[in-house]
Amino acid sequence: RSDAVDRLIADLHRHEAMDYCVVVVGSGDDVPGLQYITPYAHQYENAVASFAEHSRVLAMGLQIFMINNPEALVGQRPSRPRRLGIVVFGSDQGMFGRFNQQLVEAIAHRLDRLNQGNRSQGLTVSTPTFLAIGSWVADSLLDADQSVIQCLAVPSSVGGITSLVHHIVLQLETWRRLDQVDHIWVFHNRPTKGMASMPTLLQLLPFSHLYAQTLLQQSWPSRCRPQITMERDRLFSALFQQHFFLGLYNAESLASKNASRLASMQIAEKNIEERLGVLNADFQKHRQDAITKELLDIVSGFETLTQKS
Repeated sequence: RSDAVDRLIADLHRHEAMDYCVVVVGSGDDVPGLQYITPYAHQYENAVASFAEHSRVLAMGLQIFMINNPEALVGQRPSRPRRLGIVVFGSDQGMFGRFNQQLVEAIAHRLDRLNQGNRSQGLTVSTPTFLAIGSWVADSLLDADQSVIQCLAVPSSVGGITSLVHHIVLQLETWRRLDQVDHIWVFHNRPTKGMASMPTLLQLLPFSHLYAQTLLQQSWPSRCRPQITMERDRLFSALFQQHFFLGLYNAESLASKNASRLASMQIAEKNIEERLGVLNADFQKHRQDAITKELLDIVSGFETLTQKS
């Protein structure tokens, strides 16, 4: 089994995904929490590695499109959201530490910055519309007085992500058709080193002008650039569809949720062990006190009888 673990770690390093992955190996001798979480870890880590590779290839496709079509950015400038739709990937269950709370705090901080900037420019902004993935993060948003229009369930496995994306796209299309939003942001937790996670913001719509500029300024990794034969609008539409899908295919959120659950379980198990140690020490102390008292009673009685005789 160690050879299989080594191969998995090597694959994660090759795809540059190891920095935000946690490899969990459990056996029959491990604590119950680790045995419970281990079967879920493998599928999520594989999904994150595939996601990272797909994102890298898509970024290269967008980069070569921008290099060959620099006029596509002419006249475009970053715009400030005035009717904002936000998709938040959280959790449906507990035992995740601050997984949901740090998302809500990051959203509140980002909205405060947006409102301050809009007020300085004399712009009016409507209340953001939220689509929550996970009942716990939906409740946290409602507690923060945010407007949650719909709450969808978190998929229990990687196989359920595509179906979830389909439902999200339908809701976003409804927002666009009714002219409820002009910008769509996606918030999720991204795994970092160890078992920590960090809230991340992705502007899904419109396509980020700053991201396009960054791609255009990067150097191509080889001396030979690919040639484009597809019609420009058709190619960009295909690339943007993949960009949109990857923005909603949130394997990173599931992986970080899995890591947060593991960390919470390990902390809980450590606290239980420490509490058991305290209780055992108290039990031993009370037991020793009781034995000492009984021995003193016996000695005292023996001395009393001896004095009388």
